[in-house]
Amino acid sequence: MNQALTPEFPVTDRVREALAVSLRGCEELIPQEDWVKKLARSEATGTPLRIKLGLDPTAPDIHVGHTVVLNKMRQLQDLGHTVIFLIGDFTTLIGDPSGRNSTRPPLTREQIEVNAQTYYRQASMVLDPSKTEIRYNSEWGDTLGSRGMIELAARYTVARMMERNDFHDRFKAGQPISVHEFLYPLMQGYDSVALRSDLELGGTDQKFNLLMGRHLQAEYGQEPQCILTMPLLEGLDGVEKMSKSKNNYIGISEDANTMFAKVLSISDTLMWRWYTLLSFKSESQIATLKAAVEAGANPKDAKVALAKEIAARFHSAAAADAAEQDFINRSRGGVPDEIAEIALPLGEGGAALGIGAVLKLAGLAASAGEGNRLIDGGGVRIDSNVVSDKGLKLGAGCYVLQVGKRKFARVTLG
Repeated sequence: MNQALTPEFPVTDRVREALAVSLRGCEELIPQEDWVKKLARSEATGTPLRIKLGLDPTAPDIHVGHTVVLNKMRQLQDLGHTVIFLIGDFTTLIGDPSGRNSTRPPLTREQIEVNAQTYYRQASMVLDPSKTEIRYNSEWGDTLGSRGMIELAARYTVARMMERNDFHDRFKAGQPISVHEFLYPLMQGYDSVALRSDLELGGTDQKFNLLMGRHLQAEYGQEPQCILTMPLLEGLDGVEKMSKSKNNYIGISEDANTMFAKVLSISDTLMWRWYTLLSFKSESQIATLKAAVEAGANPKDAKVALAKEIAARFHSAAAADAAEQDFINRSRGGVPDEIAEIALPLGEGGAALGIGAVLKLAGLAASAGEGNRLIDGGGVRIDSNVVSDKGLKLGAGCYVLQVGKRKFARVTLG
């Protein structure tokens, strides 16, 4: 029988504060009323809630887009709750079909182990390692066995599985769907059963899998978890989701100078979105900054503050200060507050463009040849870095180009 949430615990100011922290920047909190009851029970009994985040080690590095969910975990961790950082070494063997329009080949055990080695170290730049429970879903996945897998599969129907958008679209288009792909959401949901989680976090693209956890917990007689989805962070271009393949990302392993310069390259509009999802400043502090800008303060000052906060988080306050000074020195006074915004198409078939052609198309040089001569003279910079290679090609992404001391353009290739 399901364990029911009891409503007798009072909703105190601390509970309301915890709810506000939970809701900040989130896309959905389902169901919110159950989360309030869980928070109230935790407050009254002194029992921390179990908050789960699962990440599959499909790549070795994490970028700041991934930290949107990690930031929320840290905020809830700071309220005293138990954070479970789950490395999906078992589910990665299956391959997550979320958002895919084709079957994704699973990684080998060796690839997974190599990638997993850096995941927790990088996540610890955001989470408090001393208060984080790290788990691997191979703990229960490897021991579930054939009988257990059949019993698990019996708790969900094919009809409901086919309601999932990516499966539905692929089936309708006549694209193959392997049976093992149905196991992924089942196993992710079973993680919540194994961990008895109260709340699971994920990106908006994980909603189906997170809801599976609620369903399976009820099937196994547990109190169902709540789910909290966070939006996918736009990258440097302000359009596409942050992604290494789009070259619009900031890797959390990048040096402080690069981080600082990349944050300075984003638009003033995108800055406020990043503040909400990436900054640890309170909502009232962000509102004060925004009001000051709307009243006439220089938006660049707010952007510098954000750049220093992000650089300091992954390095140190001293490194952030040094990055600011380095940026000023290398940009010979810095990027102007207002520069031209230019969108350019890539070459045929998405081919990268040569730097000379980009300078010409952006109106920063009369011709590609002139652009190359400017490079020879050391007069061209990309994101404050001097360009010395005339053969440089730029792929999809957002770049701040500078020619000489006064000609700037923010160019988005895509």
